[in-house]
Amino acid sequence: MEYRGLGRRGLKVSALSLGCMAFGGRADEKESCRIIDAALDAGINLIDTANVYGRGASEEITGRALKANGRRDDIVLATKFCGHMKEQDVNAQGASRYSIMQACEASLRRLQTDHIDLYQIHVMDLETPLEETFSALDALVRQGKVRYIGCSKWAPALIAEANALCDRYGWEALASEQPPYNLLDRRIEDELIWTCMRHGMAIIPWAPIASGILSGKYSAEGVIPEGSRFKEISGRCNREAVERADALKPLAEAKGVTLAEFSLAWIMRQPGITSPITGPRTVEQLQSSLKALDVEFTEEDHERINAIAPPGSHVSNYWDGNVYARLRHAVGITG
Repeated sequence: MEYRGLGRRGLKVSALSLGCMAFGGRADEKESCRIIDAALDAGINLIDTANVYGRGASEEITGRALKANGRRDDIVLATKFCGHMKEQDVNAQGASRYSIMQACEASLRRLQTDHIDLYQIHVMDLETPLEETFSALDALVRQGKVRYIGCSKWAPALIAEANALCDRYGWEALASEQPPYNLLDRRIEDELIWTCMRHGMAIIPWAPIASGILSGKYSAEGVIPEGSRFKEISGRCNREAVERADALKPLAEAKGVTLAEFSLAWIMRQPGITSPITGPRTVEQLQSSLKALDVEFTEEDHERINAIAPPGSHVSNYWDGNVYARLRHAVGITG
């Protein structure tokens, strides 16, 4: 396993991280525990979850698994807050001091730990002042309940503003950003990667195989396999996305790996990328993801990939829908 710095921080994390979104849902507890044990045995030391995954179920399973195997201190445990946790409680969401303090205590209980190594703001809260959010997060760091802080799906301008604010007041600044990034949507290459590198921040991408489109299981005729996540997630699987995936398949086959393994390996070797997230539902899927660690690319490989999936291009909507659409909505632009 290769280990990389968390941006300019001294903390080292594995070049592949384990995402726990499926735990308690598409992966039952027994299989989830097997996945965690197998990931740690393979050298993965960054485990990522969130309070909203299964409304706490993912954190609970992760906490029980780490208590059972006794390896909590061997890993960098990351979780997230900001999503809506209770339907009837308007304050059980967002990045206010009130919400942050409650969310942190609840996550600590579910994870059965006394500290969170990387505490991430799950989405942009465009209503709460940044001063309130980051003074609260800095307080958690000073209390020893949080080691590092990060964000997910944040616009580059907001990242720069937040870090400038933290520098001004001497607060703990952002150590990482967790954006969507894959060969079907390369838009973070236009500005976000540069911004994070300039600010010394790690990039921990999610959706590296585009929710399965880059597994090659979708057809251009629009047939969606039974059990697919696209029964639940729309707006990303379209003819152009499937055609791009089909065009990339021969490049993966030439290296003797699956398209999913190829796509994950490509992200690992992109500039500024620290540790893409794999979110397996089975141990077998995890083992497939681990094969990506051994895939290497030549300059000619990159030229062929870029000819099919040009830098900064997109044929599937991950980045805009999660980031700039929120900014448009905040100022009243619809459609």
